[in-house]
Amino acid sequence: MPARYPERIVCLTEETTETLYLLGEERRIVGISGYTVRPPRARHEKPRVSAFLSARNEKILALEPDLVIGFSDLQADILRDLAKAGLNVLVFNQRSVDEILSMIAVLSSIVGAAERGRALIAELERGLGEIRSAAAALKQRPRVYFEEWDAPMISGIRWVSELVEIAGGIDVFSEQSRSHAASGRIVADPARVVEKAPDLMLASWCGKKFRPERVRERPGFSEVPAVKHGELHEIKAAEILQPGPAALTDGVRRMHAIIARWAGRCAP
Repeated sequence: MPARYPERIVCLTEETTETLYLLGEERRIVGISGYTVRPPRARHEKPRVSAFLSARNEKILALEPDLVIGFSDLQADILRDLAKAGLNVLVFNQRSVDEILSMIAVLSSIVGAAERGRALIAELERGLGEIRSAAAALKQRPRVYFEEWDAPMISGIRWVSELVEIAGGIDVFSEQSRSHAASGRIVADPARVVEKAPDLMLASWCGKKFRPERVRERPGFSEVPAVKHGELHEIKAAEILQPGPAALTDGVRRMHAIIARWAGRCAP
């Protein structure tokens, strides 16, 4: 049989599904994550075969995929079992903006769409450049606390931290963002946030509804500028916590809009 590109792909996370749709290669997808919401049509067009930490392996095997794509060590066990069953598997582990763009380059090449991949990357880079330029014009840069989970409190992962900076903010926990494991980003003592005195709090609790009233009730938080001035904002998980095109477009734009409004109100 002649060599060919994968024709039956299962995507265990949303970002590869969204990328393949943006590349015009959605016909190759035969299964997706149950958490996929981007693009909306994917949920109606493709069977859902996995959560994030679990998968319906029998259903995946029945689809006869020639490639299964996952993300990070958190899906390693799923992919190990599928590899043992004889499937080809690929694990991406992108944690930064540059690594997200590299993921798109690799994925586009795998499906024979390298040129369209380069065009998509160029489009995303242009969009980030526009946000950077707009952020550079701000009179003030707010101190930003991004919270990925509330119990325990977990600060933002690397690509989120980088996007906060691109959007015009200063990530108050940037030093923790490079930890691959969420355990390395735990804020064990709420007093650390109080000490950092963020002007804005951006939250995306992994799909759980953000409850600003719970933030206001934390010990000492009444003195945090973001709490005192009502600057507690939710960003949808699908827009910022998926390491793919969504974060580099809607996610960073949403952050910049919040930051720009703050800067406009604080301008002398």
